[in-house]
Amino acid sequence: MPPELVVLCLVVVTALAFDFTNGFHDTGNAMATSIATGALRPKTAVALSAVLNLVGAFLSVQVALTVTNAVVRIQADDGSPRAELIADGGMSLLLIILSGLVGAIVWNLLTWLLGLPSSSSHALFGGLIGATIAGLGVEGVKWVGDGTKLDGVVGKVILPALMSPFIAIAIATVGTWLVYKVTEGVANKYRESGFRWGQIGSASLVSLAHGTNDAQKTMGIITLALIATGAWTDLTAVPFWVKLACALAIALGTYIGGWRIIRTLGKGLVEISAPQGMAAESSSAAVILASSHLGFALSTTHVATGSILGSGVGKRGAKVNWNVALRMLMAWGITLPAAGAMGALTWFVGHTIGGLAGALVVFAILLALSLWMFLYSRRTRVDHSNVNDEWVENATDRTPETAAAARSAR
Repeated sequence: MPPELVVLCLVVVTALAFDFTNGFHDTGNAMATSIATGALRPKTAVALSAVLNLVGAFLSVQVALTVTNAVVRIQADDGSPRAELIADGGMSLLLIILSGLVGAIVWNLLTWLLGLPSSSSHALFGGLIGATIAGLGVEGVKWVGDGTKLDGVVGKVILPALMSPFIAIAIATVGTWLVYKVTEGVANKYRESGFRWGQIGSASLVSLAHGTNDAQKTMGIITLALIATGAWTDLTAVPFWVKLACALAIALGTYIGGWRIIRTLGKGLVEISAPQGMAAESSSAAVILASSHLGFALSTTHVATGSILGSGVGKRGAKVNWNVALRMLMAWGITLPAAGAMGALTWFVGHTIGGLAGALVVFAILLALSLWMFLYSRRTRVDHSNVNDEWVENATDRTPETAAAARSAR
């Protein structure tokens, strides 16, 4: 088997592994508030979210094409593939993609371990940008387009990243205020029970929207790898098998449930009620669906977190845990450079060794780091049985004994 084909297989497997981590890392974006308010049982929530992520992945390809075309400058001025990327059978570009994926997965797993809802999207773009700069120089990154539209990393990634949380906060704040204003004459128990039913619909819409945005990012990565080896040449479409594989991977990851992050979003940020939850979820769905239609590869985590914060701001007397919010903000700020540094580092390792052996070493590094973080996470388990326990500030340090004590004290 030719070396470039082996590396292509490694890239596809690693991309699907990223898609899987994207699924369980972002389950909380759709279902954290519904689980926290009791609108849905935890296992039911993640199963519903998985199915809708699967469906949503087939509804659009605009974000996938953004990932394929808007990060690595893969075309020369005449539109043909850059000669230096295909001269060695695509090995140079494949190593860049593989290294970028390693940076993204490592950051996803680390923030999951810490219970921080950072952006899988920015981890992916950060890893790709870091590996591209290391392999091709700064000019290898497509920073901006031709000036006729928002394009490149700045237009399609950075600007949406800066704007989307504030848009989501504003919409959720107004929505929450309106919900309580309109229903102020309704007894609280009836209001809560009614909005729990509404949350099922709004959370489902967020899951569907998440599939239209996040599943496509991995589709774009695999398509980029296929272009590197000449197995695909159409920059305006995605192979069907790529769509199917990515949809299944993100759905499976969603079903596994990233319970640590679900707990942080549902219990650690705002002690949320059903009306707040429905307002937050509706706001998230509106922003994500609009961005998917426009091809903006925004962070669904930023949107969902902004919406939950807005639901806290919009309800009079609600308490927002600003310490948790600050830690999230710090994680957001360092996601791109941290994943980029990891992507660049793994590229240097792979490039120094060279060829197929270098790619195999990079893949082995990913396996070793992933296994270590998984085993470390088993020390303090967070799952469907304790995801709604009372929040303590150092949730990831909680022992099974203290968790049991918190449940018995309620």
